[in-house]
Amino acid sequence: MRTLLTLITLFIATTGLGSSVIVASLLGMKPRQGNFLYSAPRWWAMALMRAAGVKVRLHNAERVAGDAPRIFVSNHVSWFDVLALAANLPHYSFVAKAELFKVPIFGRGALAVGTIPIERENRKSAFESYRVAAERIREGASVVVYPEGTRGKSYALRPFKKGPFVLAVAAGVPIVPTIIHGTIEVLPRGSFWVRARTIDVHFLEPVPTAGLAYDDRDRLMRAVYDRMATGMRELYGVESPKLPVPAVERTMSA
Repeated sequence: MRTLLTLITLFIATTGLGSSVIVASLLGMKPRQGNFLYSAPRWWAMALMRAAGVKVRLHNAERVAGDAPRIFVSNHVSWFDVLALAANLPHYSFVAKAELFKVPIFGRGALAVGTIPIERENRKSAFESYRVAAERIREGASVVVYPEGTRGKSYALRPFKKGPFVLAVAAGVPIVPTIIHGTIEVLPRGSFWVRARTIDVHFLEPVPTAGLAYDDRDRLMRAVYDRMATGMRELYGVESPKLPVPAVERTMSA
Protein backbone atom coordinates (compact mmCIF):
# COMPACT_ATOMS: atom_id res chain seq x y z
CA MET A 1 0.00 0.00 0.00
CA ARG A 2 2.82 2.42 0.90
CA THR A 3 4.57 1.64 -2.37
CA LEU A 4 1.47 2.34 -4.44
CA LEU A 5 0.72 5.56 -2.55
CA THR A 6 4.32 6.70 -2.97
CA LEU A 7 4.27 6.00 -6.70
CA ILE A 8 1.00 7.90 -7.15
CA THR A 9 2.37 10.83 -5.14
CA LEU A 10 5.61 10.74 -7.14
CA PHE A 11 3.67 11.04 -10.39
CA ILE A 12 1.34 13.79 -9.19
CA ALA A 13 4.01 15.81 -7.35
CA THR A 14 6.59 15.51 -10.11
CA THR A 15 4.13 16.35 -12.86
CA GLY A 16 2.44 19.20 -10.99
CA LEU A 17 5.42 20.84 -9.31
CA GLY A 18 7.78 19.99 -12.17
CA SER A 19 5.57 21.66 -14.77
CA SER A 20 5.08 24.67 -12.52
CA VAL A 21 8.78 25.23 -11.87
CA ILE A 22 9.56 24.86 -15.59
CA VAL A 23 6.98 27.55 -16.41
CA ALA A 24 8.28 29.79 -13.62
CA SER A 25 11.82 29.38 -14.92
CA LEU A 26 10.77 30.19 -18.49
CA LEU A 27 9.15 33.37 -17.15
CA GLY A 28 12.51 34.41 -15.73
CA MET A 29 12.20 33.37 -12.07
CA LYS A 30 15.42 32.29 -10.35
CA PRO A 31 15.68 30.28 -7.11
CA ARG A 32 15.76 32.86 -4.31
CA GLN A 33 15.07 32.46 -0.63
CA GLY A 34 11.33 32.49 0.00
CA ASN A 35 10.14 32.19 -3.60
CA PHE A 36 8.40 29.31 -5.35
CA LEU A 37 11.52 27.82 -6.95
CA TYR A 38 13.24 27.89 -3.57
CA SER A 39 10.41 26.02 -1.84
CA ALA A 40 9.29 23.56 -4.53
CA PRO A 41 11.99 20.89 -3.95
CA ARG A 42 11.19 20.81 -0.25
CA TRP A 43 7.46 20.48 -0.92
CA TRP A 44 8.15 17.67 -3.41
CA ALA A 45 10.34 15.78 -0.96
CA MET A 46 7.95 16.28 1.96
CA ALA A 47 5.01 14.97 -0.08
CA LEU A 48 6.90 11.79 -0.96
CA MET A 49 8.12 11.28 2.61
CA ARG A 50 4.59 11.66 3.94
CA ALA A 51 3.17 9.26 1.36
CA ALA A 52 5.83 6.69 2.27
CA GLY A 53 5.12 7.08 5.99
CA VAL A 54 8.77 7.97 6.61
CA LYS A 55 9.87 10.19 9.48
CA VAL A 56 13.25 11.86 9.98
CA ARG A 57 15.17 12.42 13.20
CA LEU A 58 17.78 15.17 12.93
CA HIS A 59 20.82 15.00 15.21
CA ASN A 60 22.98 18.07 15.94
CA ALA A 61 20.74 20.24 13.77
CA GLU A 62 22.29 23.33 15.36
CA ARG A 63 25.32 22.69 13.15
CA VAL A 64 23.28 23.59 10.06
CA ALA A 65 21.32 26.50 11.52
CA GLY A 66 21.52 29.91 9.85
CA ASP A 67 22.11 30.98 6.27
CA ALA A 68 25.89 30.48 6.05
CA PRO A 69 26.80 28.38 2.97
CA ARG A 70 28.15 24.89 3.54
CA ILE A 71 28.91 21.72 1.63
CA PHE A 72 27.07 18.68 2.94
CA VAL A 73 28.99 15.48 2.21
CA SER A 74 26.72 12.48 2.73
CA ASN A 75 26.78 8.71 2.39
CA HIS A 76 24.38 7.28 -0.20
CA VAL A 77 22.48 3.98 -0.04
CA SER A 78 18.92 4.84 -1.12
CA TRP A 79 16.86 7.40 -3.02
CA PHE A 80 15.41 8.33 0.36
CA ASP A 81 18.79 9.82 1.34
CA VAL A 82 18.02 12.57 -1.17
CA LEU A 83 14.46 13.02 0.06
CA ALA A 84 15.48 13.14 3.73
CA LEU A 85 17.95 15.96 3.09
CA ALA A 86 15.77 17.82 0.57
CA ALA A 87 12.90 17.92 3.05
CA ASN A 88 14.97 19.18 5.98
CA LEU A 89 17.96 21.26 4.91
CA PRO A 90 18.02 25.05 4.59
CA HIS A 91 18.72 26.61 1.17
CA TYR A 92 20.71 24.16 -0.95
CA SER A 93 21.48 22.81 -4.39
CA PHE A 94 22.17 19.18 -5.20
CA VAL A 95 24.94 17.91 -7.43
CA ALA A 96 23.38 14.98 -9.32
CA LYS A 97 24.40 12.59 -12.07
CA ALA A 98 23.60 13.88 -15.54
CA GLU A 99 21.48 10.83 -16.47
CA LEU A 100 18.71 12.01 -14.14
CA PHE A 101 18.21 15.15 -16.20
CA LYS A 102 17.04 13.07 -19.15
CA VAL A 103 13.89 12.06 -17.23
CA PRO A 104 10.90 13.95 -18.71
CA ILE A 105 9.64 16.85 -16.57
CA PHE A 106 11.81 15.82 -13.59
CA GLY A 107 15.04 16.71 -15.40
CA ARG A 108 13.86 20.12 -16.62
CA GLY A 109 12.34 20.83 -13.23
CA ALA A 110 15.56 19.88 -11.42
CA LEU A 111 17.53 22.29 -13.59
CA ALA A 112 14.98 25.03 -12.96
CA VAL A 113 15.41 24.81 -9.18
CA GLY A 114 19.20 24.91 -9.41
CA THR A 115 20.30 21.26 -9.33
CA ILE A 116 23.74 20.91 -10.90
CA PRO A 117 24.29 18.02 -13.37
CA ILE A 118 27.60 16.19 -13.35
CA GLU A 119 29.00 13.88 -16.03
CA ARG A 120 30.62 11.25 -13.85
CA GLU A 121 32.46 9.59 -16.73
CA ASN A 122 33.82 12.86 -18.14
CA ARG A 123 36.52 14.30 -15.90
CA LYS A 124 36.66 17.69 -17.66
CA SER A 125 32.88 18.11 -17.59
CA ALA A 126 32.72 16.98 -13.95
CA PHE A 127 35.21 19.59 -12.81
CA GLU A 128 33.36 22.27 -14.79
CA SER A 129 30.20 21.27 -12.89
CA TYR A 130 32.05 21.69 -9.62
CA ARG A 131 33.29 25.12 -10.76
CA VAL A 132 29.65 26.16 -11.32
CA ALA A 133 28.73 24.76 -7.90
CA ALA A 134 31.57 26.73 -6.27
CA GLU A 135 30.21 29.95 -7.78
CA ARG A 136 26.76 29.23 -6.36
CA ILE A 137 28.22 28.52 -2.94
CA ARG A 138 30.11 31.81 -2.97
CA GLU A 139 26.78 33.48 -3.79
CA GLY A 140 25.35 32.04 -0.57
CA ALA A 141 23.85 28.63 -1.45
CA SER A 142 24.71 25.35 0.26
CA VAL A 143 25.39 22.25 -1.84
CA VAL A 144 24.78 18.55 -1.16
CA VAL A 145 27.20 16.02 -2.67
CA TYR A 146 27.46 12.23 -2.48
CA PRO A 147 31.17 11.48 -2.91
CA GLU A 148 30.66 7.71 -3.18
CA GLY A 149 29.04 8.43 -6.55
CA THR A 150 26.30 5.79 -6.59
CA ARG A 151 24.05 4.09 -4.06
CA GLY A 152 25.64 1.34 -2.00
CA LYS A 153 24.09 -1.84 -0.64
CA SER A 154 25.33 -1.49 2.94
CA TYR A 155 26.07 1.34 5.36
CA ALA A 156 29.82 0.75 5.19
CA LEU A 157 31.41 3.71 3.41
CA ARG A 158 32.93 3.21 -0.02
CA PRO A 159 35.89 5.15 -1.47
CA PHE A 160 35.21 8.83 -2.11
CA LYS A 161 35.71 10.61 -5.41
CA LYS A 162 37.96 13.66 -5.26
CA GLY A 163 35.75 16.13 -7.15
CA PRO A 164 33.63 17.23 -4.17
CA PHE A 165 36.77 18.10 -2.22
CA VAL A 166 38.17 20.14 -5.10
CA LEU A 167 34.82 21.95 -4.94
CA ALA A 168 35.19 22.51 -1.20
CA VAL A 169 38.68 23.96 -1.58
CA ALA A 170 37.50 26.25 -4.39
CA ALA A 171 34.49 27.47 -2.41
CA GLY A 172 36.37 27.86 0.87
CA VAL A 173 33.35 26.99 3.02
CA PRO A 174 33.07 24.34 5.76
CA ILE A 175 32.19 20.74 4.93
CA VAL A 176 29.49 19.19 7.10
CA PRO A 177 30.05 15.39 7.10
CA THR A 178 26.57 13.87 7.14
CA ILE A 179 25.59 10.33 8.09
CA ILE A 180 22.22 8.98 7.02
CA HIS A 181 21.01 5.71 8.55
CA GLY A 182 17.73 3.86 8.10
CA THR A 183 17.11 4.43 4.41
CA ILE A 184 18.10 0.90 3.43
CA GLU A 185 15.20 -0.28 5.56
CA VAL A 186 12.89 2.12 3.69
CA LEU A 187 14.02 1.42 0.11
CA PRO A 188 17.27 -0.47 -0.58
CA ARG A 189 19.02 -0.31 -3.90
CA GLY A 190 17.41 -2.64 -6.44
CA SER A 191 14.04 -2.75 -4.65
CA PHE A 192 10.73 -1.09 -5.49
CA TRP A 193 8.99 -1.82 -2.18
CA VAL A 194 8.71 1.15 0.17
CA ARG A 195 8.47 0.55 3.92
CA ALA A 196 7.43 3.09 6.55
CA ARG A 197 10.41 3.62 8.86
CA THR A 198 12.30 6.34 10.72
CA ILE A 199 15.50 7.76 9.20
CA ASP A 200 18.30 9.24 11.30
CA VAL A 201 20.37 12.10 9.89
CA HIS A 202 23.51 13.03 11.84
CA PHE A 203 25.35 16.29 11.14
CA LEU A 204 28.91 15.73 12.34
CA GLU A 205 31.46 18.33 13.40
CA PRO A 206 32.21 20.55 10.37
CA VAL A 207 35.61 20.35 8.68
CA PRO A 208 37.03 23.80 7.80
CA THR A 209 38.48 24.45 4.34
CA ALA A 210 39.56 28.09 4.61
CA GLY A 211 43.15 28.52 3.51
CA LEU A 212 43.39 25.13 1.80
CA ALA A 213 44.78 24.76 -1.72
CA TYR A 214 44.21 22.30 -4.54
CA ASP A 215 47.07 20.10 -3.30
CA ASP A 216 45.22 19.65 0.01
CA ARG A 217 42.27 17.87 -1.62
CA ASP A 218 43.43 14.33 -0.75
CA ARG A 219 44.10 15.22 2.87
CA LEU A 220 40.71 16.91 3.12
CA MET A 221 38.98 13.89 1.58
CA ARG A 222 40.64 11.53 4.06
CA ALA A 223 39.72 13.78 7.02
CA VAL A 224 36.04 13.78 6.03
CA TYR A 225 36.00 10.05 5.25
CA ASP A 226 37.63 9.21 8.60
CA ARG A 227 35.17 11.41 10.50
CA MET A 228 32.20 9.74 8.80
CA ALA A 229 33.64 6.24 9.20
CA THR A 230 34.24 6.87 12.90
CA GLY A 231 30.70 8.18 13.31
CA MET A 232 29.20 5.19 11.52
CA ARG A 233 31.19 2.81 13.72
CA GLU A 234 30.44 4.57 17.01
CA LEU A 235 26.76 5.20 16.30
CA TYR A 236 25.79 1.99 14.51
CA GLY A 237 28.67 -0.47 14.82
CA VAL A 238 29.30 -0.36 11.07
CA GLU A 239 32.92 -0.86 10.04
CA SER A 240 34.13 0.86 6.87
CA PRO A 241 37.34 -0.09 5.06
CA LYS A 242 40.35 2.11 5.72
CA LEU A 243 41.47 4.24 2.82
CA PRO A 244 44.89 3.25 1.48
CA VAL A 245 47.64 5.73 2.30
CA PRO A 246 48.94 7.39 -0.91
CA ALA A 247 52.55 6.67 -1.81
CA VAL A 248 53.46 10.34 -1.31
CA GLU A 249 52.20 10.29 2.29
CA ARG A 250 54.01 7.00 3.00
CA THR A 251 57.23 8.53 1.69
CA MET A 252 56.85 11.68 3.79
CA SER A 253 56.15 9.70 6.96
CA ALA A 254 59.04 7.27 6.43
